[in-house]
Amino acid sequence: MPELISAAAPPCPATAVARAAALAPRLLAQAPHSDHEGGFPTAEFNWLREAGLLAAPLAVEQGGSGLNEPTNTYELLSILAHLGRGNLAVGRVYEGHVNALQLLSRFGQPAQVARWAADARAGHLFGVWNTEAHDGVRLEPLPEGRYRLHGSKTFGSGAGHLTRPLLTAALPDGGWQMLILPADTQTPQYDASFWRPLGMRASASFRVDLTGLEIGPEELLGRPGDYYRQPWFSGGAIRFAAVQLGGAEAVFDETRRFLRELHRTDDPYQRQRLGQLSILVASGQHWLRAAAQVAAHSPDADHLVAHANLVRSAIEDLCLRVLPLAERCVGARGLLRPEPFERLHRDLTHYLRQPAPDAALADAGRFALENPAPAYQLWHA
Repeated sequence: MPELISAAAPPCPATAVARAAALAPRLLAQAPHSDHEGGFPTAEFNWLREAGLLAAPLAVEQGGSGLNEPTNTYELLSILAHLGRGNLAVGRVYEGHVNALQLLSRFGQPAQVARWAADARAGHLFGVWNTEAHDGVRLEPLPEGRYRLHGSKTFGSGAGHLTRPLLTAALPDGGWQMLILPADTQTPQYDASFWRPLGMRASASFRVDLTGLEIGPEELLGRPGDYYRQPWFSGGAIRFAAVQLGGAEAVFDETRRFLRELHRTDDPYQRQRLGQLSILVASGQHWLRAAAQVAAHSPDADHLVAHANLVRSAIEDLCLRVLPLAERCVGARGLLRPEPFERLHRDLTHYLRQPAPDAALADAGRFALENPAPAYQLWHA
């Protein structure tokens, strides 16, 4: 487990955005040093601790900046995009941290929330491990309300570095229970050989064997089934979409830098491609603003989920269009290491493969078919 360093007091939301923006170039420069199998951006997360960004998603009364409040959604999405622009692996792990803090704040008992919020303020890194391995995680009841864990998770991002991962596990009656594991004292077995990816190597998304670990009732979070409650389960897709857009922005920035250094900015075909790239990136930025507006003002859970599915689908599509355009701009020379474009391309390609993209788009279509509102009203908050 990592040794925690002192964490700064969380800034106000606007200052948190400014600090994330200032960190992005530093993250980009540091990214090659952790981009290897088994790597993890340890130094980078120390910078986030020092900037107060690990506690920032907490509510103000919990000692945070309130980034998980609906009215601060745009600031949160902006931070995620800036971190993704700097290093998609950092953005991926930080998004999981944000998700875990939102879930514990929403479903935890007051004493639990106070304890876990203190952990976040102290610099502990949270995250969410939900994807089941073939031997999915289950809880064996023990005396005095305790449980023994059996089974494994895969895609456990931040494995070996998260000290407070949020897990889901099956109860004997079939219920699906959340818990937060104190992984610094109840340490799982990590299988790094699982993670041999095309990109996102530094996210350390290992297989995690939890067999034999024990927890008390104070580690259980919420009631069975709370993890899948809407709109929070599907509506959270706007967060990873923001990180993905940050990756597309980085591809745009590096493509433009590369062309400037080659003095190719007067080429009419390059200008046309940069115009197309600009449309795509600007479209993604508009989608994030719309996502924040809907999250802050729409009271309808079905509308929130459907709009979040639109956002993730649109940003996935534009990212997939950004990559081949940028490839044509930089040519074979731009795809050679140590050019950053090669890593950015791998990382974004891999991170775009989020689960159930077709189902997400189909659900947005279902909402449109069932809702009688005219098009000019349908997707507004």
